[in-house]
Amino acid sequence: MALKLVPMWACCTNQQHCCTYTQSLKLGYGSRLSGSTFLNLRVHKKWECLVLLSETERAITPVEDEQPLAPPGDASVQETQIIRSKGFHRDLQSLPKPLSATYLSSGQHDGSNVRVAYQGIPGAYSEAAALKAYPKCEPVPCDQFEAAFKAVELWLVDKAVLPIENSVAGSIHRNYDLLLRHRLHIVGEVQLLVNHCLLGLPGIRKEELKRVVSHPQALEQCNIMLNELGVARLSSDDTSSAAQIVASEGTRDTGAVASARAAEIYGLSILAERIQDDPDNITRFLILAREPIISGTDRPYKTSIVFTLEEGPGVLFKALAVFALREINLTKIESRPQRKRPLRVVDDSNKGSAKYFDYLFYIDFEASMADPRAQYALEHLQEFARFIRVLGCYPMDTNL
Repeated sequence: MALKLVPMWACCTNQQHCCTYTQSLKLGYGSRLSGSTFLNLRVHKKWECLVLLSETERAITPVEDEQPLAPPGDASVQETQIIRSKGFHRDLQSLPKPLSATYLSSGQHDGSNVRVAYQGIPGAYSEAAALKAYPKCEPVPCDQFEAAFKAVELWLVDKAVLPIENSVAGSIHRNYDLLLRHRLHIVGEVQLLVNHCLLGLPGIRKEELKRVVSHPQALEQCNIMLNELGVARLSSDDTSSAAQIVASEGTRDTGAVASARAAEIYGLSILAERIQDDPDNITRFLILAREPIISGTDRPYKTSIVFTLEEGPGVLFKALAVFALREINLTKIESRPQRKRPLRVVDDSNKGSAKYFDYLFYIDFEASMADPRAQYALEHLQEFARFIRVLGCYPMDTNL
């Protein structure tokens, strides 16, 4: 269960009791805790700083596969605790510095010391997205999406870049589910213009091809060109592995749909460029890290959240209205049935008990969590939601 931190100044007036004063403080993403408490601090002879650890004011019901991260050992926080401060750290330079949006987007930060996980093999579009975000990073290929999540959690890499939606194929639902299952934070986004190329062995013309292999979505996005060629279509795990297959097998009548970078890596010829049906084919990727960044208001920001709602008429309308009332623009709405509790029983049906899907709602909106409008909107949303989680607040990618 999430905890809230409240700094408290205590002054012992006599040996019987000690009065403490707390200052109202914004915590997390808009939560507020204030008030005063009397504590038995007989040993204190002067003002001292303490930290109050308390459970959240609103109980949160775990959803899906979300598992709270337990601290090492068997100890757990069962009740409110008072921890005496050890004093300020003398060597401030040795303290870890939190990631900031300025650090992530700074022109001097080219990712030269960053390891970035992606799904696929060299030449994949995900690798290109990682290199766009961090031009001099070390890309680390992973065989599955979940392997990239785990690589970040296990400190094998610093970040992961994973696709979340495509302008033609739509949302990648698997990664939406993994965002909830894992405890990583969205710290950035990358929008990549997809340029599908028809690749073949050197010296081959596209008219000689009889088969073309690629990811099923890539094949579907190049439907017009492939129909004109009259080729058979074979599926592969991703576009870059298709290029690898053509290069390794050396079959002259087999081509691949992949990126120009894949052709360079695997020694293939580009038989045709930009063969996708829709020239504006864009894939949006998310940058994931172990820690969130400190958001600001100096540039356009986007915030991603997930929540579930109480049962009742017009509840979804009320939930979305908290953003409209504050003139916050929504850029994405995605709903996913809860996998562990997919059905909700409603007792007011005419015959027996009606059962409906119980949904998770994923929303992206254009506002920073440093903006009071966003803080008040999420505070208002708590009136209708049974569960809310902020997945990340990050700078928008405005460059293609």
